[in-house]
Amino acid sequence: MPSTCPKCHEVVADDDVCCADLVYTWKCTSCHKVSTGFAVPYGRCFLCGGKLEVTKGTEFDDPMTVAPIRQAVQFELNTYHFYRLALLRAEDPTLKAIFEQLYQHEVDHLHLLQERYHTHLNEEVLNLRPDADTLLADSLFAGIDFTDPKLAPVGLYDKAIEMERRTRDYFRDLAKNLPPGKVKDVCKELAAEEEEHVAMLETEREQFVAG
Repeated sequence: MPSTCPKCHEVVADDDVCCADLVYTWKCTSCHKVSTGFAVPYGRCFLCGGKLEVTKGTEFDDPMTVAPIRQAVQFELNTYHFYRLALLRAEDPTLKAIFEQLYQHEVDHLHLLQERYHTHLNEEVLNLRPDADTLLADSLFAGIDFTDPKLAPVGLYDKAIEMERRTRDYFRDLAKNLPPGKVKDVCKELAAEEEEHVAMLETEREQFVAG
């Protein structure tokens, strides 16, 4: 029996697939975590157990003029460079594998911001000058012994978790002082995203320490 595609609204036959790349966006009504997928969600939010509702997402004419989105991009870039430089400093194969995974997480986070809020990053912002690399690395990794494959990951995880918590708390506090509206909603979404990052890093750190 023919049906109507929910995305393009064309009538399609039973054996036809229309708009196969249809993606849904949903948000938790409690913690405001936003997720996307190819199927309508059911059950509860995996972060807090709150109720989920399908949403169209938040759109702005020029997302990079919205301060919280611009700040979120900068925070993610900071963490991206943190892992990138850690990866360059590591020599132990196991250590490099751990940092490669953390680095890839941050690349995924940057892509998520681009897909969700339509930010646009070019290669220039993803690469620093060599002298900037050195100055930044000396500051970021003070006190972390990269020659010890057992202690270095723990130190990196601790610093990374601290950075993610600081970003999460920043957006939480910002949301509290904003009137109801799209910008306040975005701050809550960004805080929830950082809370997921914190939980992920804490889990990985515990697995590493236990191992």
